Amino acid sequence: MRPAESARRDLGAPVAAAELPVARIVVDSPLPHLDRPFDYLVPEAMDGDAVPGVRVRVRFAGKLVDGFLLERVAGSDHEGRLMALERVVSSEAVLTPEIAGLARAVADRYAGTLADVLRLAVPPRHARVEAERRDPVAEGEGGGHGAWDAYPMGASFLDALTNGRSPRAVWSALPGNTSWARPVAEAVRATLEGGRGAVVVVPDGKDVTFADEALSEALGPGRHVSLTADLGPAERYRRWLRALRGQVRAVVGTRAAMFAPVEKLGLVVIWDDGDDLHAERLAPYPHAREVLALRAHRAGAGMLIGGYSRTTEATQLIATKWARPIVAGRQAIRAVAPRVKPAGEDGELAKDQAARAARLPSLAWRVLQQGLEEGPVLVQVPRRGYLPSLACRTCRSAARCEHPPTRATITGEQRCHGPLALRGGHAAPYCKWCGRIAGDWRCPSCGDNRIRASVVGARRTAEELGRAFPSVPVKTSGRDGVLATVGPGRALVVATPGAEPVPEGGYTAGVLLDGWAMLGRADLRAGEEAVRRWMNAAALLRPAAELVVLADAAMPAVQALLRWDPITHAERELADRTELGFPPAVRMATLTGAPSAVREMLGEVRLPQEAQVLGPVPVETRRAEGEQERAMIRVPRSLGPQLAIALKGATGVRAARKAQDVVRVSVDPLDLI
Repeated sequence: MRPAESARRDLGAPVAAAELPVARIVVDSPLPHLDRPFDYLVPEAMDGDAVPGVRVRVRFAGKLVDGFLLERVAGSDHEGRLMALERVVSSEAVLTPEIAGLARAVADRYAGTLADVLRLAVPPRHARVEAERRDPVAEGEGGGHGAWDAYPMGASFLDALTNGRSPRAVWSALPGNTSWARPVAEAVRATLEGGRGAVVVVPDGKDVTFADEALSEALGPGRHVSLTADLGPAERYRRWLRALRGQVRAVVGTRAAMFAPVEKLGLVVIWDDGDDLHAERLAPYPHAREVLALRAHRAGAGMLIGGYSRTTEATQLIATKWARPIVAGRQAIRAVAPRVKPAGEDGELAKDQAARAARLPSLAWRVLQQGLEEGPVLVQVPRRGYLPSLACRTCRSAARCEHPPTRATITGEQRCHGPLALRGGHAAPYCKWCGRIAGDWRCPSCGDNRIRASVVGARRTAEELGRAFPSVPVKTSGRDGVLATVGPGRALVVATPGAEPVPEGGYTAGVLLDGWAMLGRADLRAGEEAVRRWMNAAALLRPAAELVVLADAAMPAVQALLRWDPITHAERELADRTELGFPPAVRMATLTGAPSAVREMLGEVRLPQEAQVLGPVPVETRRAEGEQERAMIRVPRSLGPQLAIALKGATGVRAARKAQDVVRVSVDPLDLI
């Protein structure tokens, strides 16, 4: 290692700091082969500001780039002359040692780069916010007790948190509006009473609101912050800084909050870990549950995984003794669970004219009619839009776009072949890929120009229900507009999964439409996801309210709902996946890209000997994206780290030689089909 005096005597070098003159910097570069710290000289003038965790600007590959200072050391292994830091952007140390280590572990687990993870972990800087007066640490008295009384293991869980221990639990919550938020808030309060901090991660902004209210009640005002994307960059950074500076010790938010810089972390909580909103859309695509589990392990903190249903990943944590279950007794469950009734679709539709107009069996129509006498009722529809999928009326072939693609690079006789859909009752069919109107569509198989619905969306369902119940207001909630709450008055609420508004006092009845669409999806998680979505909707009903599910009662997912027993279903699902070699019993990664690029990477990557390569197979994409293939790589769980290292190495080699086609690497993705 070169001594600091040699670094200072180099001709043309600035005067270096007297102590620890070398700074190790992680530069903002997504290239895998550059995923390591680089050494820079700390000028004497920057000695006081260049502390670990600050943002810096350095010259890298001839350009000025951003970076973070990881540490200061006495010397460097670099043989040449060290370049000096250009400037310290801010004296605020925004990257704590705990978050830096966590980001490195997440990058290694998901075959990504540290720079990519730090973009997710540290929000952009706002100089005006950093310069604002620092508010004092809030002191307050919270209230509310007894939310865990219905759970036999609840009291011991809270005692462990209060006494500074680190319990890890998978919690099956009792149904009932936002009843989940109060136990979470009480667990956070117990953690704070033990002198430590807590991080709570929920799927969306609606859940943040409920958790925020419960935490304010349990902790008192000003003792926590909530983080969501809709706050705006400045306000979000202001709240993030409050956690960084130790002004608050509890943070609740959506998936980005998993990196919240809470000091002395004692508890991490994730609610509804099966929701796909917990999976990050940006590289390296980490999942909040896995990040929080890593963080809890590294920080010696407790962890609470909660939901009305249970994922196979959480079930495996219990099976390996990493976590313990927290479940209410059967008597407590029966007291609050809805009364679920399955209903066949085709046979009962013929019994009632009004029911047929609304695609409802007679039983479902009666349940809604009776429920409307007392308040709002819920109808869950698994598809958004009007008619999101069309087919030929005669031969039932899928209706697809026959226009040529718009990109000039694609010539010849190729066609778009995107799926056709309808936006409204008087609209012409349009292509969901290229957006063109297909008013002159004709079936290429039989020549008929008439179409029928393959799947009926939420807006069409609301239209049909409006005709069946003409005197009742119909409200819709979905991607085009999500309702957070509804009042206690009579109303038909039609919502897509995850967008169900929370009713004041609970829904008086509910219907889960088109169960076949949930269970018939070409997805490894179809059954698990159906149980999760159904139970999340059913939990919004009043105790013992009637709920009709339009699905075959013999299906295991339907039986789990009927008995309100997601645990048995999850254990069976895990056993089946273990036998078949599917996640989470194994670790899997997917390679997606141009066929030549995927095959080239498969030929170069040095996989573990036990690895199995499945595919590659064609992937259905928009025509503008070009032809793509996907290959899956499966290894035993113990070889997960080796798989990540191998994939990252192959990606780095391709990046170093500037390969033209990018191959997307995703480790343990949610969607395998």
